Amino acid sequence: MKQIPSPYTAAITGGGFLFEETKLLLPLLQSADRTALLKDEAVNNRILHINAEKSRQRNIAEIARRYDAVPASFWEDFKTMEEHDQKIALFFVILKTYKICFDFQIRVTLRKWNGIAKSLTHEDLRMEFSEIASRDEFVNSWSESTLRKVSSAYLSILRKIGMLDKANGLHSVEAGNMDYYLKTGEPWFLEACLLPPFRIDQIKQLML
Repeated sequence: MKQIPSPYTAAITGGGFLFEETKLLLPLLQSADRTALLKDEAVNNRILHINAEKSRQRNIAEIARRYDAVPASFWEDFKTMEEHDQKIALFFVILKTYKICFDFQIRVTLRKWNGIAKSLTHEDLRMEFSEIASRDEFVNSWSESTLRKVSSAYLSILRKIGMLDKANGLHSVEAGNMDYYLKTGEPWFLEACLLPPFRIDQIKQLML
C-alpha cells in the first residue's frame, strides 16, 4: 500500500534553534553560488566550526530548509533587526518550517496559556502527538525516542526565546517590531507569541 505523504517531519531534531549558525550561513544562502558554498562549508568547516561533519551537514540542511520556508525578502529584513527581534523572527520561521512545531504552538501551548496552569510539559505534547498520529500514518510510525526528541527540541526552542522558564512556566514574548508580522500578512503570529488581545489591539492601533 502506498503511504500517503505527510506534512510532518521530525527534522527539527537535527539542530534545534540554530540562531548563531543561521546568521553565519545567511551570506552563503543569499549568494548566487549557494549550492557550491554550502557544499564547501559542509566539507571544510570554514564558518560554523562544528567538529563533527555529520552534525555540520545536518545543521546546514535544516538552516537551508528554514531559509526556503519564507520569502527571500524576509531575510533582508531579518538582517536589519535587533538581536532580540531576530530571535523572535527565527521562532516565526521555525513555526513556518515545521508543521509539528506550529501545531504544538497553536493547539497545545496557546491553549495551556489561555488555561489556568500556564505551564507546558512533555506530557502535554505527548497528548497532541497521539491526536496527530491517529490521523497521520507517518507520525504514527515514529518511535517513542523520536517523539521525545521532537518534543525536547520544541521545548528547548521555547526556552531560548524566553517563552518557557526552568519551572515549565509559560510567558508571552514580544519583539520591538511586532507590527512587521501584521504588515506582512501574518497576524496569527502575535497570538502565537502569547500576546493578550488588548496588546494585539494596541499594536494594530499604532499602525493606523
